[in-house]
Amino acid sequence: MRRPDHQPQPAPTHAPGITGVTAGAVLGPYLRTQAADFLRSLRLHRENTAPTDAGSRTAEQAATALRRSSRRIGATLRTFRTALDPLWAEQLHTELTWLSTTLAREHAYADRLVRLLDALHGLSGGTALPAARTSGDKGRPVLGVGAARAGALLERQLTLARTRAHSAALQALGSARFHAVADTVALLASEVPLAPTATGPAADVLGDPAHRAEQRLRGAVAALPPDESAEPYNEAHDAPWHHTRLLLRLHRYAHEVVHGAPDPRLAAPVHALDLHRDAVEAAGAASAAARTPRIAPATAYALGVLHADQRHEVEAARAVFRESWPYPGADTVTGATTGAVRS
Repeated sequence: MRRPDHQPQPAPTHAPGITGVTAGAVLGPYLRTQAADFLRSLRLHRENTAPTDAGSRTAEQAATALRRSSRRIGATLRTFRTALDPLWAEQLHTELTWLSTTLAREHAYADRLVRLLDALHGLSGGTALPAARTSGDKGRPVLGVGAARAGALLERQLTLARTRAHSAALQALGSARFHAVADTVALLASEVPLAPTATGPAADVLGDPAHRAEQRLRGAVAALPPDESAEPYNEAHDAPWHHTRLLLRLHRYAHEVVHGAPDPRLAAPVHALDLHRDAVEAAGAASAAARTPRIAPATAYALGVLHADQRHEVEAARAVFRESWPYPGADTVTGATTGAVRS
C-alpha cells in the first residue's frame, strides 16, 4: 500500500455535474433528499414499534436508515457550512450527532455480544489456544470450563446494556428535543437555509471544502502509528484510527455531494475501519467483564484469551485498511509520520 504525499496536494478536478451551476443548486437537492429519507425512516419506525418480531426487525431497519440519513445531513452541514446559514447548521449538526449516537448504542451492544460469543465459540472449539499461565498444558480444558461462564457473564452485562440503550432510544424519540429536530428536518425537506455564498460557483464553494476534507483524511492516514512499532495491546493507538474513521466518513459524504455518488474505491477501507471499531469495542467489553469482582479464575482466563483474540482482530483490520487504501503517494506506506499533515 502507498501513503499520501506529505506535500500539499493539487486541487482535484471537479465533477462535471457541478460545473456551471451554483452551490445552492447542488447542495439544496442533496439535503432535501436526505431530509426526505429521514422523515420516511421515522414514519416507518413509528409504524413498526409493536412488540412483535416482524415489527421489531422492521423498526431496527428503520432506525438504521434514520441514523444513516442523520449522519449524511450532519456531515454535509459540517463540511459545507460556509454555504449554509451558520447558526442553523451548527445547531442542527449538534442535534443530529446526539440523535445518531443515541440510536446507535442499542445496535452496537447487540452486535458486540454476537461478535464476542462467536469468538468464544471458535476459541473453545478446534482452534489452538495458548496455555493458561497457571495450568501449563491444561490451557484448553481451562478455557473450555471458563468459556461458558464467560459467555454467560458477557450476555448478562451486554443484554442489560442493550436494554438500557433501547429504553434511552425510545425516551429520546419521544422527547421534546427530538420533536424539535424532526420539525427542523421537515422544514429542510422543503427549504434549505442557504448562505449568500451559495449563489457562487459550486466548483469553488463546494469543491474547495470537499478538497480540504480529503486533505485532512490523507494527513490522518499518514499520521497513523507505524507498522513496525505496532503494539496490539496499546490502546493509546486506537484513538488516531478512530479519528481516521471519522474523517473518512466526512470525505465519503462530501464526495457524494460533489460527485453525486459514493467513491467505490473507499468501500474496502470503510469496511476495515468499521471492523476495527467493532474489535476495539469488543476487546474493551471483554476486559471490563474480566474486572468483574469474584469471578472464577477459569472465567477470567477465558476473558483474557478473548481480549487477546479481539486485539489481534484490531491489528488485522489495520492491515486490511493499509492494503486497501486507494490514494497513491510518493512513498511506500510504512506508517511513518515524518512530515505528515495533521488534521
